[in-house]
Amino acid sequence: MIGSKFDKFILAIKRDNLFSDEDNFQGFCSSDESDFVSKILKNYEWLRRGDIENNPEIKHPISYCVIVNPDTKRIFSYIRSNRDENYSEKRLYGKLSVGVGGHIEKEDCSGNNPIESAMLRELKEEVTINGKINPKIFGYINDDHQYNDDTNEGKISVGRVHFGLLYLIETDAEEVFPNDSEIAEGKFRTMEELEKLQLESGITTETWSKISLVVLENYFGNSNKNN
Repeated sequence: MIGSKFDKFILAIKRDNLFSDEDNFQGFCSSDESDFVSKILKNYEWLRRGDIENNPEIKHPISYCVIVNPDTKRIFSYIRSNRDENYSEKRLYGKLSVGVGGHIEKEDCSGNNPIESAMLRELKEEVTINGKINPKIFGYINDDHQYNDDTNEGKISVGRVHFGLLYLIETDAEEVFPNDSEIAEGKFRTMEELEKLQLESGITTETWSKISLVVLENYFGNSNKNN
């Protein structure tokens, strides 16, 4: 594997240390049900990314930030770049996404919580939010399925080596602007607009975003009840 990103040391955790028989799950798990953040902070290691990129026995926790405006009930969404020079993770090439974030790097360990430090860094690097933000851990995403398209290309499916820390970034901003060339096009959309977009020819939604959108339906529904 070529590229300096594979020489970086990232926060990782052995699958056996992340999951027990009681809290192993597929899909979404609410932060009210389990505290995986504490478990990760107690058991993580700094490992060279290139050594673990295709090892399903080791999970890379990823801060996955979903930016929402609760008042307008819109979600920031974008199409990932499909240009080789812009996007390094080919398994997510050109897909529709509602999450921004990435790996937790050793440089993020200056504070007491490298997970939170990485989440704030990635958010600042990838987008500009013209308003106040209220970040909070909302839950966790895990998808250990091996998909046929990846198998046919001799790849390990991306979810098998990653574990999502779903952060809800509530904001009063009317606009969010992409900073990163990996984001080909991004803007706030309603749930209805996203449903229509996903029906368009050539649009494929990444798995973590599909999982997040189901959770967001409940979130907006509860917001309506509270107003």
